Amino acid sequence: MSALLALLTFLALTSAAAKPNAGLKTWGRFSKLPYPGDKAFLYDTFPKDFIWAVGTAAYQVEGAFEKDGKGLSIWDTFTRGGNRMTTGDVGSDSYHNIHADVRAIKQLGVSHYRFSLSWSRIFPNGTRGSYNEIGTNYYRTLIKRLKESSVQPVVTLYHWDLPDHLQQTLGGWSNPELVGIFKDYADFCFKTFGDDVKYWITIDNPFVVARHGYGTGVVAPGIKNDPDLPFRVGHNLLKAHAAAWHLYDRHYRPHQQGKLSMALASHWIKPSRTRLESLRECQCSLDHVLGWFARPLFTDGDYPPCMKARLGSRLPTFTREEREQVRGTADFFALSHGAALSFQLINDSLKFGQQEDLDLRMLLYWVNAEYDKPPIFVVQSGWYVLGNTKTEDPKHMYYLKRFIAEALKSIVIDGVNVIGYTAWSLIDGFEWHREYGIRRGLYYVDFNTPDMKREPKTSATFYRNVIQKNGFPELPENRPAQGVFPCDFAWGVSANSIQVETMPSQFADPSVYLWNISNNGALMRLEGFSAPPLRRTAHCADYATIRQQVDEIQQVGVNHFHFSLNWSALVPTGDVAHPNTTLLGYYRCFTRQLLQANVTPVVTLWHHTRLRSSLPAPLDTANKWLNRETPEAFANYARLCYRELGAHVKMWITLNEPNDEMVSYQEGHQMLRAHALAWHAYDREFRHTQGGQVSLALHMDWVEPAFSFSREDVEPAKRVLDFRVGWFAEPIFGSGDYPLGMRSWLRQLNSLELPVFNEEDRQLVKGTYDFFAISHFSTKLVTHAKEDSYTYTAMLEVQHMIDTTWIMSPRPVVPWGLRKALNWVKEHYCDVPVYVMANGVQEDPARFKDSLRVYYLYNYINEALKAYTLDGVNLKGYFAYALSDQRDPGFGLYGQVHEEIIVKASLSNYRNIIQHNGFPIQGAAPQQCPSFPQPCLGCHVLVKRPVVGFLTLVGSGVLITLGLIIYYTAKRHKECY
Repeated sequence: MSALLALLTFLALTSAAAKPNAGLKTWGRFSKLPYPGDKAFLYDTFPKDFIWAVGTAAYQVEGAFEKDGKGLSIWDTFTRGGNRMTTGDVGSDSYHNIHADVRAIKQLGVSHYRFSLSWSRIFPNGTRGSYNEIGTNYYRTLIKRLKESSVQPVVTLYHWDLPDHLQQTLGGWSNPELVGIFKDYADFCFKTFGDDVKYWITIDNPFVVARHGYGTGVVAPGIKNDPDLPFRVGHNLLKAHAAAWHLYDRHYRPHQQGKLSMALASHWIKPSRTRLESLRECQCSLDHVLGWFARPLFTDGDYPPCMKARLGSRLPTFTREEREQVRGTADFFALSHGAALSFQLINDSLKFGQQEDLDLRMLLYWVNAEYDKPPIFVVQSGWYVLGNTKTEDPKHMYYLKRFIAEALKSIVIDGVNVIGYTAWSLIDGFEWHREYGIRRGLYYVDFNTPDMKREPKTSATFYRNVIQKNGFPELPENRPAQGVFPCDFAWGVSANSIQVETMPSQFADPSVYLWNISNNGALMRLEGFSAPPLRRTAHCADYATIRQQVDEIQQVGVNHFHFSLNWSALVPTGDVAHPNTTLLGYYRCFTRQLLQANVTPVVTLWHHTRLRSSLPAPLDTANKWLNRETPEAFANYARLCYRELGAHVKMWITLNEPNDEMVSYQEGHQMLRAHALAWHAYDREFRHTQGGQVSLALHMDWVEPAFSFSREDVEPAKRVLDFRVGWFAEPIFGSGDYPLGMRSWLRQLNSLELPVFNEEDRQLVKGTYDFFAISHFSTKLVTHAKEDSYTYTAMLEVQHMIDTTWIMSPRPVVPWGLRKALNWVKEHYCDVPVYVMANGVQEDPARFKDSLRVYYLYNYINEALKAYTLDGVNLKGYFAYALSDQRDPGFGLYGQVHEEIIVKASLSNYRNIIQHNGFPIQGAAPQQCPSFPQPCLGCHVLVKRPVVGFLTLVGSGVLITLGLIIYYTAKRHKECY
């Protein structure tokens, strides 16, 4: 009867558990989440009772490897063999620095501290008979100091440092005798420390212990002869853990009330293809690493079917009694994630052709689904920096931010029961097989000082702030703004160029056709027949491409359109006396048709590209912008455009994005002179009759200090903005010279590359603007701490980087960067009118439901509204980039498939924002805007030639009067009959 009851209980528990391979749904679930909204940073807080922890491992930090009776561990022996260079003999000397470590723990504000016991410090030869009182007292003191500081200990019994005596005499974990020996060691620890410890970890990362300690030999004890040995070792580790758990459960839990688990580490993996087979391979990869130990503990006491199928007899088997002994021996899921395993210790053979990825959130969801929603304590998480990094560790900080943010989403969005997070590690130490080549501590340890001085890194400051706020609470600046832009706000769309048609397509075909009206309505060309040539003047309406493009622009709902002329095509010889009149006529028609459609043209004279100079051939072959004649040639070209197109164009950009880092300072100097000459030409010769405005447009992605609370990073950010934006802005909008910071930095480098403005050029350039126009797309972080030579700019001594929580495509999507850029302009140049002349994001052209662009435009425009309404920026207009994929691939509001134009989702969303003139407050009265007069294309005649205009009006009146007289006379005669 009792056997039957046990069987029924087993079946009930098994059926209540998660279905086999329940985690398989993870990839499909995340692929269906709304993009990019789900990838956006979540501002929220963790549960009130959330555990914030930090951790270390004994061998990495304790040192004192022979002090006070401590025995040798396998790491003490391993680091003295082979070609290894250093040891952990001293580590961070935590054995002599309890006070410094506890002080650091208190500064962080964590509630829990995870550390491991050195087995050979307590039992030098591994067994109770060699008990070492002094070593045990070290841990008693540590726990006491922690409790006095209101910090709860999380104690690991075994973190890879087996007493060497057990390895030498018994073969270590390959010997089943260690199960009993470990149980006895655990018994001592529970009895000695258990009254003060509520969280126990039996064994850390058994995957590394088994596979890399007894398989690949990468870590201690370094055995690599028997390919099947890791599985026998893993078998013994599971049984040792289970023995310790049952011991605690029966004899200590009733009065100590603690919880116990085994720390399991895992990578994350994503399918290389969308097929079900790829998903199954991903599942199998996780089963071979995490499931190897998790399934026996949390599911059925046995190994994953995938492992059993692929390994066969190589994998040991559990008896029925052993399965019962192992199953359910974890009170919570202790999960390790990060640099110790991912991308370092996972062999390609365990990826099964799939792609490894760093995604803690998906891993948490998989664990939750696969193992029936256990409480999950992240007992190790973090990243690393290079060994020469000191207290500035931006990479570690932003990875820490990413992992914490993913844990928060896992709780708030996915409903996973994550109960705690442990940042790894407290202090720098000996990093196992990486020795001292990397650092993982939140606190920097100077290994060259006698007391191993600890200093908080920026990652420590960040973690402390997160703990104080219990996450990332939403701040006012994070919330969307409500409000509208001014009534005369310029809503626009930009394109680098427009489609040009050199011959009118209307009435250009002389062929004769038959219209098959009775059948399919098709036109049939008659061979050998042609219509006589039409003797008519070409009209603007004859250009089909103009009509099509203007219609597309109208459909967006904008009132401005920005495009660039082609200097080299308009004046191919460089001589403005011989322009390309056909192309000039086309541009004239295009701008005229825009005005007729109530769209104001904004025209750029020269658009900088890296691929080609776009200068007329004679200038292109003669030193380009370094030619002293080029600025004068540009001014003459500008005059030609003002004269021929100025009647229709009231907003000019001389140079678009000339401040490219590939442009030399000498070239930039000549570009500034060219702009100034073109501006003065308009101001003196055309402004009084045309009434337009002229300026230049600068590329201005925002540059944010990686550590906004660090002066050492604020300065590099200012420096980059001086060199990238101030380089062109300060001479024009400010002092008439290059920024002081730019000059002083180059002087410090003994560089003479930056030209000097003579007084004539200073007066020429200064003040040559009517507005400040920027192109803004993204944001970068900079720090002074060098980490990656590929993204380090040596001349400016800045390291470029990104926040790993940002949405990428391929550049970071950081809406608040636009607001900061606009404020930079206001702070430097006061109330200057500002236009965002181009703002857009690159997305796969095949995605017509371009959700990223929808998200991008909404949020960037909202940040622009904040700059206008909250910060007082004199923002006059916003232009989305770009109109069409055809001219600007990947950026368009319109897509194209073969010859068919596709309206993307972003277009209607942008049009909706324009129609509401921003983001009006719900329920508020509609904005009352006066109706503006429609453009009058002939009105310029009245201004320029008043006599001709008067005569034209009189003549028109006479003709209308005559027409009316004739009409009524004829009508009266008709009535008489």
